[in-house]
Amino acid sequence: MQRVVRILRAYWKAIIALTVIGGLAGFAWSAVQPRVYTADASGYVAAVASDGSTGAALAGDQLALSKVKSFVDMGYWRSVAETARDELGLTASPEQLVQRIRVTNPVDTVNVRVDASGATPEAARDLAEAWIKGMSKQVDQLETGGSGQGAVRLVAGDSARLPTAPSSPNVKLDIAIGAIAGAVLGVIFALVRRAFDRRIRRVSDVADVTDTSVIGILPVDKELSGGRAVFSFDDIRDGRGSFAHKEAIRELRTNLQYVDVDHPARIMVVTSPLPGDGKSTTAANLAVSIAATGQSVVLIDADLRRPVLGGLFGFSDDVGLSDVLAGRAQIEQVAHQVDEHAHLFVVAAGRTPPNPSEMVGSQRMQSLARKLAEDLVVVIDSPPTLAVADAAVIASWADGAVLVVTAGRTTDDMLTRASENIAKTRGRLLGIVLNRVPLRGADSGYYGSQYAGYYGYGVARPGRRSSWFGRRRRRAGASSPSGAEHAAATRYPSGGLPPANVSGLRTLSNRAKAGSSAGEAQSEVAVGVASTRVSTGSDIPPRRGRSRDE
Repeated sequence: MQRVVRILRAYWKAIIALTVIGGLAGFAWSAVQPRVYTADASGYVAAVASDGSTGAALAGDQLALSKVKSFVDMGYWRSVAETARDELGLTASPEQLVQRIRVTNPVDTVNVRVDASGATPEAARDLAEAWIKGMSKQVDQLETGGSGQGAVRLVAGDSARLPTAPSSPNVKLDIAIGAIAGAVLGVIFALVRRAFDRRIRRVSDVADVTDTSVIGILPVDKELSGGRAVFSFDDIRDGRGSFAHKEAIRELRTNLQYVDVDHPARIMVVTSPLPGDGKSTTAANLAVSIAATGQSVVLIDADLRRPVLGGLFGFSDDVGLSDVLAGRAQIEQVAHQVDEHAHLFVVAAGRTPPNPSEMVGSQRMQSLARKLAEDLVVVIDSPPTLAVADAAVIASWADGAVLVVTAGRTTDDMLTRASENIAKTRGRLLGIVLNRVPLRGADSGYYGSQYAGYYGYGVARPGRRSSWFGRRRRRAGASSPSGAEHAAATRYPSGGLPPANVSGLRTLSNRAKAGSSAGEAQSEVAVGVASTRVSTGSDIPPRRGRSRDE
């Protein structure tokens, strides 16, 4: 019953719409039907007493009761119809007149009631009166045999009253029947639609398809409805992003730590079945939330076909991972530090190579990720696994994969195929993230919004709508990029964040130098690399016409 109620809640709009349509259909049907009026006339069956004694009266009553049943059947005789037709001067046949008549006998009475219908109130009244008179004549002929006085007779009662309203069609009844039929049709539609609906909507739907557990439930966020956004996780009152969505990202971060406590994943690849499932946004916010705990994180855009992380963080996608793998740059030169605490670094995709799958699955890519994982948590944003094989290739050597699916969009066969693609390369699926789960309605499965008002978070305040990059810009000061660094940072794809949102970009080599000045050992990947950024001149042409995709 709970499942049925959830289905009805999910399709309540369709049920109401069909109910209204059914009611309107009933009203329309009654509007086109001809108006029929009904009038009634009655007669009394009386016994003719031979004397005025009481015994004779009782015998007369018994005789009348025995005769009245026969008089009811007499009311449908052709002779009665011909008599009424002649009296009214009608042209209709006797059979047609009989169809407009209904003769009844009220229980335990000697009365005969005639209900006549007509196109007008006058026609119904006149037919009822003429019919009861015709029955009286017929009774007299039968009881007397054409001479004398019979034992019983039918006495016509009061004249029929003129009806004030049509008896048919019954508008209220037609509307009610139409609305009920529409509601039943709506319920059947909802049950059949959900029975054949293969889209993933709840955690239980994921459990029915795969054995992999759901490690994150991300609710709908209005700031993500128009595109991608990265939120701050070190200031709960910054006004950006809903409280529910931030708490869901934190819960995802925590669940990833407990997937395997003995062998925690240091290299995680985030993918999805199809484009538009929110994998890039999820990967970016997951990396930011991990960095908010004090861990060093590097976010790598491995979607070499359609990169988005550079535009998301406000710098160019033209120089990045592909240049490092091709030997044109060092990782320290293309990794952008995007937080003031030197905990989060972002590596753009770089220009598109002719063989993206082979490049991300190369030994050089694996060695690079392993070296970075010695000091940082590596989060890799990969292409959709059903579109290309890049995600499965990366998952084959990464510590684990996170699969992002969209509630109400991803179907069960998409989820199955995506999981199988990762399993075929012997990749390890850490868990599934159910994205864009509604906060309200039958398919809502998230509780975070209930606590937002209690804690006072998630409500934007005036003057606090600037991004966390913008707040860092006021404190960056003299560390703003210049020269070649500024040129590379300003060439971001159209539609991305303005360059004013990113300032003080630094590289992994800057971080290593700062560490060495404090007596710390330099990272293996940062030894002997100057804090310079790769030029984007003629040797590395800028990316043009790049579309944005999750």
